[in-house]
This record gives sequence, C-alpha cells and structure tokens, in this order.
Amino acid sequence: MKNTTRKNAGNSVAKRLRADFSDPAVDAVFDAYPKPLKAKLLALRRLIFDTAKNTKGVGALQETLKWGQPSYLTSETKSGSTIRIDQVKSAADQYAVYFHCQTNLVETFRELYPRELNYGGNRSILLNAQDEIPEAPLRHCVALALTYHLNKRKSARARKRSQS
Repeated sequence: MKNTTRKNAGNSVAKRLRADFSDPAVDAVFDAYPKPLKAKLLALRRLIFDTAKNTKGVGALQETLKWGQPSYLTSETKSGSTIRIDQVKSAADQYAVYFHCQTNLVETFRELYPRELNYGGNRSILLNAQDEIPEAPLRHCVALALTYHLNKRKSARARKRSQS
C-alpha cells in the first residue's frame, strides 16, 4: 500500500509540472524540445494563455500546430492575429515568438520596446534561453497581437463615425 501511495504522489507531482495539452500533436512537439528550451517555451505558453485570459475581448485561445510550431489563435472571437512559438532553427540557444509578417505588429513592438526586445525582421521577437523572459514588454506585445483585429475594427468604426 505504501508503495502505491508513493507512486501516486510522484505521479501527481509530475502532472503538476506538465502542461495540460488538449492536442497530443502539440504535446509531442513540446516533448521534443531540449530541456532548457522546453522550460522557456512552456513559460512563454503560460504567459500567452494568461495574457489572453486577462485581456478584454480575446476569449478562449485555440492551441494547434501551424508549420509544425505551437500556435495560438483567437478562434472564438477572431480578435487577434495568430501567435506562434518555436526554437530558432539557426541558433540552438534561441527561441522566438512569431507574428504574421503582413501585420504592423513587429513594427509597433520596435517602436514601443526598441531596447528591451530583440527582433527577427518583421515577423518575430527573439529570446535567449539563458536570459529571463522580459515578461512586461512581452505580455504587452502578446496582448496587442491577441487584439490586433479587434483594434483594427475599432479604428475603422471610429474613422467612419468621424467622417459622418
């Protein structure tokens, strides 16, 4: 009986350390990352979900794979642009948050956080595995991405009202 209790106690600890994935394919991608990067990417995943939960108008996120990368969509409300996260293929110690390159999101992030964040062209925020996650600026950028379409719609309505 004692062995079963210990075994179950160990399993509950393991379950608390694991993310709760609804898609086994996404779970498999996370399991394939090297340990240091996996920990950073899981922290980034939590930040994305937490930001969505605390940002008005976003609603529930859908987690799926796009181009083999964990991706986060505002399918319920269509309020935002897709966010993807992944290891940077050309740099083993880097990971990134990817945004749709045909938006002005990364351009906006550069204006807001020119020194606090590093960028990859017009499509990503680059992060180093050995550094702490720059939580405040990253949370703000994620919120802007998750409300990108919502904000565009609000701007269009405001322009329309001012023309009337």
